[in-house]
Amino acid sequence: MRFYSVIIFCICILNLNAQSDVYERLDFPENLSSSEILSPRQFLGYRLGERFTEYARSVAYFEYLAEQSPRIKLERYGSTYEGRPLILLTVTDTSLMGRLEQIRNNQLKLVEGYRMAGTQVQEIAAQQPVINSYSYNIHGNEASSTEAAMQVAYELATTEDPDLLNALRESVNLLFVCINPDGRDRYVYWYNGMARATGGEEPRDLEHYAPFPNGRTNHYWFDLNRDWVWGVHPESRGHTRAYQRWMPNVHTDYHEQGYDANYFTTPGTTPRNLLLPDAYESWADTFGRANIAQFDQQGISYFTRDRFDFYYPSYGSSYPSVMGAIGMLVEQGGIGAGRAVETEDGFILTLRQRVWDHYTTSIAQVKAAAANREALVNYSLQAWDPLNSKAETTAYLIENDGSDYFNDFLEMMLLNGVEVERTLEPLTARGTGYRGTRATAERTHPAGSLIIATEQPRHLFVNSILSNQMEIEDSVMYDMSTWSAPLAYNLEAFQFNGPLRVDTEVVSLIEREGTVAGPTNGPVYAYVIDWSQRNAPQALAELWQADVRVRAALEPFTSDEGREFTAGSLVILRGRNLEKETELAQLMQRLAEDHGLRIERFTTGRMRSGHDLASTRNFPLREPQVAMLVDEPFDTYTSGQIYFLFDWETRLPVTRIRTSVLRQTAVPKFGSRYGYADLNDYDVLILPDADHLDAVFGKEERETLKDWISAGGTLITVGSTAEFFTADRDFTDQKLKTPGRDTSEAAAQLNYRERTDYYGKKNVPGTALNATLDTSHPLAFGMKEEVYTLKFGSSSLVPTAGLQSVGRYAVDSTQLLAAGYAPEASLNLLAGNSWAGVRNIGQGKLVYLLDNPHYRMFWRGPSRLMQNAVMIVPGS
Repeated sequence: MRFYSVIIFCICILNLNAQSDVYERLDFPENLSSSEILSPRQFLGYRLGERFTEYARSVAYFEYLAEQSPRIKLERYGSTYEGRPLILLTVTDTSLMGRLEQIRNNQLKLVEGYRMAGTQVQEIAAQQPVINSYSYNIHGNEASSTEAAMQVAYELATTEDPDLLNALRESVNLLFVCINPDGRDRYVYWYNGMARATGGEEPRDLEHYAPFPNGRTNHYWFDLNRDWVWGVHPESRGHTRAYQRWMPNVHTDYHEQGYDANYFTTPGTTPRNLLLPDAYESWADTFGRANIAQFDQQGISYFTRDRFDFYYPSYGSSYPSVMGAIGMLVEQGGIGAGRAVETEDGFILTLRQRVWDHYTTSIAQVKAAAANREALVNYSLQAWDPLNSKAETTAYLIENDGSDYFNDFLEMMLLNGVEVERTLEPLTARGTGYRGTRATAERTHPAGSLIIATEQPRHLFVNSILSNQMEIEDSVMYDMSTWSAPLAYNLEAFQFNGPLRVDTEVVSLIEREGTVAGPTNGPVYAYVIDWSQRNAPQALAELWQADVRVRAALEPFTSDEGREFTAGSLVILRGRNLEKETELAQLMQRLAEDHGLRIERFTTGRMRSGHDLASTRNFPLREPQVAMLVDEPFDTYTSGQIYFLFDWETRLPVTRIRTSVLRQTAVPKFGSRYGYADLNDYDVLILPDADHLDAVFGKEERETLKDWISAGGTLITVGSTAEFFTADRDFTDQKLKTPGRDTSEAAAQLNYRERTDYYGKKNVPGTALNATLDTSHPLAFGMKEEVYTLKFGSSSLVPTAGLQSVGRYAVDSTQLLAAGYAPEASLNLLAGNSWAGVRNIGQGKLVYLLDNPHYRMFWRGPSRLMQNAVMIVPGS
């Protein structure tokens, strides 16, 4: 059997120099039944907590349990970018295992229960086990929970404890054993390679400092605990689909926090999603108290009602809540703790302790959920019933602007099980728009618009995701203050508080068909790809890869047939690609089909209006050599978003260069085994969001960088990095407008307790602002003139003659806020100023993107700015 080769590994176990009695005090039960199923210790060859388990070993154990125990079913619900399997364990009593599919179908019937006869619903509910689920290890370096999941699965598979056996008869338990295997293994392999045989309890030891990009994130350095709704990544799409197949009644998301913190369990703090049922708080408290009852008994330190809110609906704790479950969070102290670390109060926190604590709450939840089976099923029934909604909105309408972002939005809604209809005729109705004043007025909406009624089981989700103004208890929050999907995709949206009467059809799939259109009765003169199409940058990257010569239209133009093309549209002239004439048609057909593009075939270069296709005003686009600085002090998340945008989505090579090997910077001072990267080898340099940039770009380095730009380079700056390259560092004369220091009497009179709340409410915590774009500028080619930008902080660029202001905040501060929270003083400070622009420096360009245009890759409306900055601006 497979476990024999694993046991041999025990000879390589490193000694744990920590509390000598930890394994006696926290002793996991083994050999719980006569089935002789191996415990994790017996299978792995070491005790949980003695080392971190590589993901493949964990999977092998879960597979072994599923083979040996009739209480466990294992299924693979997806795979990661790096090809690791994503595993779901379903654990229940053998009496239920044989009818799992019936139980799952009955759960989905209960989701639709309000549409059924009451007697039928009660009949199903009376027999339905509670569906209880867990998501472990969504942050890769918060690795103790997958270790705990092995012990949890073993105990549920083998226990003969009467209370736990009874709980299994009342519940179906879903264990997402590791949401982020790529990040976990990145951390685990590094740590196991760094661990000292003598222990590394000292907080300053190397083993407590994992290098960039650490293991928290997935392959593309994204925080997957912000992606439950959006499904940007395969890990998220996989677990969201699996979740939707079951629609659990209870769910807990397992995390770790800094190792000096004690264990957090529900309930959390404000702000809360006030649309949730009133009973949610008491249920969260019920489960929290089930956890602390065990902790009180065992002397484990914990806290509740502090630090963590559940407002943002794309967390693993809040997503289940807006899907009608009791969604919860637990946080074990432990990030960076390794196998053992001395905390600030002198306590030795061990990995064994962290595993034990997560195991304890997992088992406590199984019992608490089963003990309250009937009431929890009824809670979900009430939560799924739209008649219990606290929102007044009856429907949301999204106009079809013909963009692929519209399709992205639709795909996201369908991923989350939302019922969507498409209008078959124009609709005239009185609704409230999302732009500007958000005025209520009668308007005619074109056929093909999407209608999302709130009279559906996922009404909590629909109202939480589509509303442009959620009610906020306070503005001091853990994450962001808005996530309204229509704003994120920059779509025209409206909400209604009354019935709508219009013919519709149900939408169940996304159609992304590409075509090569145009006359075929003559030789090709040129192909044109309108740059406003979502996947046009992918096509350009492939054209470059195929060595096709491409030009970009400087201005919009209209063909003789009346078809309009945006500025930036790609022009591929046959006469400039004669050596590829025979393969060009096939290439265009493949690009159209692969990327869902409409490519126009022309037999003439003469246009009705605008420049002709071969005009010298339409400039050549040559593939740039692109580099991006990563590692400290650059933000991992922002770096990852840019990395993903180009590597995965656009497929344009971007060289990631550590700050320590760029020759023109102040570091390194000691040479490099593999040689330096030379800035002069690149046409474009991207600098993600960063703090403390003086450590990389001192005065001398800034002058070198300016010389590189003057010689023709393009520097792209994002977020606080954009703020750095202004008059504040004498890089240009570009002035930055920032809030002044608060010297008010109110600030002077604050006591210690009031300061966090006071200064928190002066912040702009991820807020949607109404903005405009100069679409005649190459930086905004292919985009709409109106856009929602997502703002963190209160800094802006002052418009000057030297700044080509491409993105501006709305001039009227009273019309600036689109959704979320922002203090009036910040709105007044930002109004009319710039957040995106370009400055010419010699022969080159400095691009400012003060607001991240593709935040977490779900805020897509402004995201073309970054692709334009890299692919269009350098040649314009």
